[in-house]
Amino acid sequence: MNNPKIPDRLQADKKFTLILMILNEAEALRVILPRILAVWKEAILVVDGGSSDASVSICREFGVQVVVQTGKGIPNAEKEACLYATSDYYIIFTPDGNAIPEILPQLKQKTLEGYDMVVVSRYLDGASSDDDDFLTGLGNWLFTTLVNILFQSSYTDTLVGFRSLSHSAILRMNLLFLEEENWLRRVNYFVNSWELGSCNRAARIKLKCAEIPGSEPKRIGGVRKLSILRNGLGGLLQIIMDFFWFEKK
Repeated sequence: MNNPKIPDRLQADKKFTLILMILNEAEALRVILPRILAVWKEAILVVDGGSSDASVSICREFGVQVVVQTGKGIPNAEKEACLYATSDYYIIFTPDGNAIPEILPQLKQKTLEGYDMVVVSRYLDGASSDDDDFLTGLGNWLFTTLVNILFQSSYTDTLVGFRSLSHSAILRMNLLFLEEENWLRRVNYFVNSWELGSCNRAARIKLKCAEIPGSEPKRIGGVRKLSILRNGLGGLLQIIMDFFWFEKK
């Protein structure tokens, strides 16, 4: 852990760390960061996946600590954030405009009611997504339905990134070390989604979970980085692996 790209660990003087994963999100960050700082007084850690625009300098202008990601992919970014920020709870937040900062206090409060995971669902109690198209909306419905059938859960949204996770739950679900479970996870990070994986595994080991409604606005600037084919196939394989092998060793 003596990589010069990694700053000193963000210490646990706060119960929560808000994790922002960025890759060329300069336009959105100038809009979203002031809104986050207006409602969020806990720790913030940005993981930069190699931005070539002004994303990192904008974060530092606002006094937000930045980690330069050493691995590849969103699951690795989430892992590195949790390894270098010590907190009781982590909130995953996409700062591209898709997540609403003003929901953060409600998410924090719901988490503190004793939940291991709280998902900000785009499809609960009137919430909606302005960013989903037909294919991504259909994909979320199909994956959520499959997870609910196989793992006897009742999620309304298994693919959204905006959620809180307790440190203990992350450890129990082995999210930090997914790539060590088998060769496929080592060579293909599309089967290591924390979003889908946490839904699968939390249901399997009966963690205490909840959802709160939260609409998804259209992203601000940038481009969507999701690959429907690769993410879709990876998600399907992840569900299969978790169903047959997680906690069945």
